[in-house]
Amino acid sequence: MKLVRNLLAVIGLLTLIAAGILYLRVGASLADFDPKFPSVYADFASRLLETGDPGVAMMWSIPVEEGLTADDVIASMKSIAVSRNLLFVGESPFYKQIEAITGERYRYVNFLSFCDARVGQQMLEYRNEYSGFMPCRIALVEDAQGHLTLYSMNLDMMIHGGRKLPEDLKQASLRVRDNIRAIMTGGASGEF
Repeated sequence: MKLVRNLLAVIGLLTLIAAGILYLRVGASLADFDPKFPSVYADFASRLLETGDPGVAMMWSIPVEEGLTADDVIASMKSIAVSRNLLFVGESPFYKQIEAITGERYRYVNFLSFCDARVGQQMLEYRNEYSGFMPCRIALVEDAQGHLTLYSMNLDMMIHGGRKLPEDLKQASLRVRDNIRAIMTGGASGEF
């Protein structure tokens, strides 16, 4: 019995030492991270475990109300963008490209781009890699049953997923995130 107790004490001591080393090595790096990073990654992990797909886990999706057409949704999103000082900077009707290549009709898939140039400039001044997030894109996708859904990248990973952003960039990014969500929510219900 004494041998088991001593063995468990040694294992406990080694565990404490390992935890201390891990804390010293990782803790210093994590000290500079955004305070919300654990919840952002917990949400991502939860969605990943639920769906088994990282692409699904990092996206927002909002189904479009029945009866609304793609044109209704696009007009709504453009109107909401204007009211929130977000520029509509273009669209790429992907379904037309597929049809041109295959010669066959394809379901509706359109990528709409929105931008706040001042925030974009702030992002580029902070990190060139942030150009990959610009402009903010919302996909309007028709599924096999003819239902429309809006998709966009979850911007919380960029905002809260790592080291703290400079406060002015963080606030501007939160504003853009909220605007994109409002455009999606309003577009999905046909608001103006």
